[in-house]
Amino acid sequence: MAHVLVVEDDVDVASLLQQVLARVGHEVSVAHDGGAGLDAAHARHPDVVILDWMMPIKTGIEVCSELRADPAFADTRILMLTARSSPHDVSRAKAAGVDDYVVKPFTPRQLRERVENLLVG
Repeated sequence: MAHVLVVEDDVDVASLLQQVLARVGHEVSVAHDGGAGLDAAHARHPDVVILDWMMPIKTGIEVCSELRADPAFADTRILMLTARSSPHDVSRAKAAGVDDYVVKPFTPRQLRERVENLLVG
């Protein structure tokens, strides 16, 4: 399966994401702030990065922009998973380079489907 990097500062949400994705066979790494997320992405070059928006060190938007500026991550799919739900926020995230956008709360099934769609799309 794929390697998924979860960048989420809420430990409980990160653990849930890790469990849901590992159950379907993905290798999952977790980072708890934007800076650590960038370091982990550069170390492992994941297939999918799941980013929270509001995190310490660097926001999900900043992480996404930095990954998109690096040609090494051209094939990496990015999913923004956030409580921010306004159309303006979705537009900002898309402009930064996210491939998909999921608003919290989410269901495990919804998350699995979105990740699978990114991997085949």
